[in-house]
Amino acid sequence: MDGKSSYKGRVLVAGATGKTGQWVVKRLQHYGIPVRVLVRSFEKAAMFGSGVEVAVGHVQNTEEIAAAVKGCDAVISALGSSSFFGEASPQEVDRDGVIRLADEALKAGVTHFAMVSSIAVTKWYHPLNLFAGVLSMKYAAEEHVRSVFSREGRSYTIVRPGGLKDGEPLMFRLHVDEGDRIWNGWTNRSDVAELLVLSLWNGKARNRTFEVISESGEVQESLERYYDRLAG
Repeated sequence: MDGKSSYKGRVLVAGATGKTGQWVVKRLQHYGIPVRVLVRSFEKAAMFGSGVEVAVGHVQNTEEIAAAVKGCDAVISALGSSSFFGEASPQEVDRDGVIRLADEALKAGVTHFAMVSSIAVTKWYHPLNLFAGVLSMKYAAEEHVRSVFSREGRSYTIVRPGGLKDGEPLMFRLHVDEGDRIWNGWTNRSDVAELLVLSLWNGKARNRTFEVISESGEVQESLERYYDRLAG
């Protein structure tokens, strides 16, 4: 599926101005999918030009999230903390912000929720968790998303990438796995974004939680086949 998609729903992207979130927006636009971004100010949305809808709000504010998700069919969360303390902390963003977003998405009738997490998220003793318990916060959000979306008969896809790097998508062969058995590695943000977007219509992405890292340089025609490897 190159440059077009049969998916017709509107997608809200949370964390859209972050590096991974920007790639999510780009890949949605690549496939011609209507995009709404959740940003903290109109000024922050200026980078996207006129091609996206803009919802101004904070992930700490339930009413603002509710307004942002209204009328959307799917949500892609690229939320990520940037500080040890305060509104940008792992507790406020990676856990509570994602949980609040998922709950309001359900209330609004959103049918699919995709999110970025991290490798080693179940391992409290991993060095990454020294950043204010960020892995533990991400895992708590994962657990909530899996629980509420499964219970309501909706779908979710949780992508756990390695360390994030910049670069164009579909330039590396990937390794995917389930069960949180990957301790280290790296992944292009653009490929993470692509996997999240593909989950909108790929049935094999439904209710999957998986890890992904890059292996070696090799141009990929599509990343759809990596969902085939998870099926079963």
